[in-house]
Amino acid sequence: MEWHQLEYFKLVAELQHVTHAAEQLSISQPALSRSIAKLEEELGFPLFERRGKNVVLNRYGEIFLQYVEKSMQEITAGKQAIHDLIHPDHGSVSLSFLHSLGSNLVPGLLSKFRLTCPNIQFKLYQNTTTLLLDQLESGEIDLCLCSPVATREHVEWEPLFAEELFVVIPHGHSLDKRDSIELKEIAAEPIITFKKDYGLRILTDQFFKEAKIDPYITFEGEEIMTVAGLVEAKLGVALIPHVFGLDKAKISFLPISKPLCQRTIGIAWIKERYLSPAAQKFRNFVIQSFQ
Repeated sequence: MEWHQLEYFKLVAELQHVTHAAEQLSISQPALSRSIAKLEEELGFPLFERRGKNVVLNRYGEIFLQYVEKSMQEITAGKQAIHDLIHPDHGSVSLSFLHSLGSNLVPGLLSKFRLTCPNIQFKLYQNTTTLLLDQLESGEIDLCLCSPVATREHVEWEPLFAEELFVVIPHGHSLDKRDSIELKEIAAEPIITFKKDYGLRILTDQFFKEAKIDPYITFEGEEIMTVAGLVEAKLGVALIPHVFGLDKAKISFLPISKPLCQRTIGIAWIKERYLSPAAQKFRNFVIQSFQ
């Protein structure tokens, strides 16, 4: 059994099409078919079944794929570990973070870190908390900066700071002159919020439930700037943090006296998974930056 056979098998399993996989691998379709057939012969059981022009994993193939993926990840991690030992001040860090952290916080952290570690490279991703944690668990990224709206068994978490959430209203709103409000005071207002799998939506729903509000939701957005823009257009009110870039918007941020409304931002990684020296350096730098 050879490495390329496992790579071929994995790609065919993902694409469910031998011809398409052969094109992507730049080999002939017969050569790929022979490689899969040889692998099945060595294993002593079939891996695929044909459905029309496609091929799909059978139950043996599904089980085998899980072990192939784990094995390939371990081998890749081993190669990377050796490379990092040889070049501890180089390497790269895969970092993901919430959209709202991308305008100010993350660029500031990266700029300061690169003053002392200029040869470490970064691969950056932005997404929702749920998808960030999915990326983390799959091994696609090393670290993520997000809000811990749900606990996950294998995720290690270090809180960094708490971020206050405000009721945001358009200028000229009846509440515009208030210094602070209780959340229940917006019970009758149209609410602009986030899609259901977003961390801020999960938190907002929790705070509304605590305040015994059954919200009338008029729009579900994806980014804080979009939500704030719709508030500015007088389409409703929202519950968001005061992020960089909103200072010139024609909206007011009202502190909430009850209940306590805030989200915690932290850095997360996977327990017991190999973390390169470069990723460890950046993780420790981020934690120390907020102590």
